[in-house]
Amino acid sequence: MRKNPLNGSGAGKRVKRAALVDEMAPDRETGGARAAAKGVAKKTAWKKGAGPGNVSKGSGKKTSIDKGAAARGEDEEKLRERAGRIATALARLYPKARISLDFTTPWQCLVATILSAQCTDERVNRTTPELFARLPDPAAMAAAPAEEVEKLIMPTGFYRQKTKAIQGAARKILGNFGGEVPSRMEDLVTLPGVGRKTANVILGHVYGEPGLVVDTHVRRLARRLGLTASRDPEEIEMDLRGLLPAVEWTPFSMRLILHGRQVCYARRPRCEACAVRPDCPRIGLSAS
Repeated sequence: MRKNPLNGSGAGKRVKRAALVDEMAPDRETGGARAAAKGVAKKTAWKKGAGPGNVSKGSGKKTSIDKGAAARGEDEEKLRERAGRIATALARLYPKARISLDFTTPWQCLVATILSAQCTDERVNRTTPELFARLPDPAAMAAAPAEEVEKLIMPTGFYRQKTKAIQGAARKILGNFGGEVPSRMEDLVTLPGVGRKTANVILGHVYGEPGLVVDTHVRRLARRLGLTASRDPEEIEMDLRGLLPAVEWTPFSMRLILHGRQVCYARRPRCEACAVRPDCPRIGLSAS
């Protein structure tokens, strides 16, 4: 009998559910209190397209980029130059970086990205062929019994929450967007199960719009490389956007993900084999 992925202690289940919710929708589904605590000012700066340099100059407040750079005696110009060198080195290492999820339509990309929360891309790719064959579009997904969807996506874990998200997104796409996956950030994040990370995947890999994806690897590497001092995905996205031209956002985030998977591990990074070591302050690691 298959083990239920939610079995275990009550505390363990709560932690896993919270992690899934944060992975699937970091903006909206963690509650209004968190969004309120972050304030409206940051979202306003985003809408204006302000990078971290512009935000700090306009508001008089130091961003996480400014604080981290100042601590190392690095001004904004030097930080941008170093970020550029890191981007160039990663581009040589991973010239064709893209997400490893398999899809052929915007809807399939959306579904696969939601399923990838707390699950490996390989397992998602083994699961989606049957799912897409049985339920190929939002209309079919919205009309399917929840039990059928749960059974099809069970190998990806957290199948009940993911079923609610996918079917909710399908219904909203049908009701609000004429059956088409929207192509704007402000519309994408209104879909159940979709936060900025998922929306940026859609923008960058489906619609060719700049989208900087911040997953666990990007969060870790951006801090280790000294490109941000923040732990918050939104702030990290904002900081990285301010360091690189928009055309670099999607490929740079994909290359960071690949580098995190292949070289810059969380506990024992392969620094001796790292192409960006000359520009890495190795924050959080020992000096050896």
